[in-house]
Amino acid sequence: MFKNVDKWIGSYFAGQIKRVFAPDRFDGLTHVMFCVCDHYEPQWKGATKEEQQARVMRWVNEYPALAKKFKDADGFHPKHSFFYPGECYDKSHLDLLENIYKQNLGEVEIHLHHDNDTEETLREQLLKAKEDFARHGFLGKRKLSPDRRFAFIHGNWSLNNSRPDGKWCGVNDESRILSETGCYADFTFPSAPSATQPEKINSIYYASSCATKPKAHNKGVDVSVRKFGDHHLMMVTGPLTLNWKRRSKGIFPKIENGDMTGVNPPTPDRVDLWIEQRIAVKGKPDWIFVKTHTHGAQEGNMDVLLGEPMAAMHTYLRDRYNDGKKYCLHYVSAREMYNIIKAAQAGESGNPNDYRDYIIEKANCGQN
Repeated sequence: MFKNVDKWIGSYFAGQIKRVFAPDRFDGLTHVMFCVCDHYEPQWKGATKEEQQARVMRWVNEYPALAKKFKDADGFHPKHSFFYPGECYDKSHLDLLENIYKQNLGEVEIHLHHDNDTEETLREQLLKAKEDFARHGFLGKRKLSPDRRFAFIHGNWSLNNSRPDGKWCGVNDESRILSETGCYADFTFPSAPSATQPEKINSIYYASSCATKPKAHNKGVDVSVRKFGDHHLMMVTGPLTLNWKRRSKGIFPKIENGDMTGVNPPTPDRVDLWIEQRIAVKGKPDWIFVKTHTHGAQEGNMDVLLGEPMAAMHTYLRDRYNDGKKYCLHYVSAREMYNIIKAAQAGESGNPNDYRDYIIEKANCGQN
């Protein structure tokens, strides 16, 4: 379970020490932005067309009924961010996901698996994915601009050529190419226990671009209130910590990385750990961002994500983290999470609900 832990354990212990000697003393109302980012791959394991269609249809048929049982402080239902693999584009899949999009229960963003690429071939794939998705009316637009913008998750966790063996990417300064093609933020990490896991954890930061060496996002500049600069791609990371309540062989703590699976459902102790990391824009501790992830087109995971375990998680979020006194819950898409982060960086305050469309507006599905 401690595979590749050396990539990030130093940052973990540094964070624990900071909590002891320089604790976050914020005692007011905490707004919790909760986001589910799905590496949504209907083609998983070489599925037939019929199997792929059945996977997507299950979401269309079952997810709305589950989501509509719950509301956040603003009256919104849970929102699912489907990061669909651009290299496997199938019009029929995205046609079906329009049903969820139009009910304001989810949005579609770009996921990409690629190998042995160059800057030119990567750019071509990203631009093609934008065109494909735009035909469905997906991908938000920057205010006062017709250009589509997108959030991104890298297949195989290999952003910026970060695998030690160099597979599943090929482009060291991928962050720059993403920014130039319209990506506003990366939602790939954490990836532990993969060797692709960056050193910087439990933070929202800007990664630098570097063409001379891989894994340029290993470190970066924290997104901070009223601090701006010539930065590259924003990195929105989910929680990464050790769960001392769950132990391997009764001794070693298990890694908590925000992944919701069939064998690791979102139980209350895990939800508490996600909140406790208090991932936030530096200087704005009352707005915290919880980015979870999953692979929602896998049958074993769907039983959790569309069943009682997910309902139990939302019930716990409602009862524990939406009392209006200590916590206020906001279900957000990846796009909305980015917008609220940018509002915090700009020094905005009050209800985060006011900033869901702060920079990138939701596109009108069906209108390209």
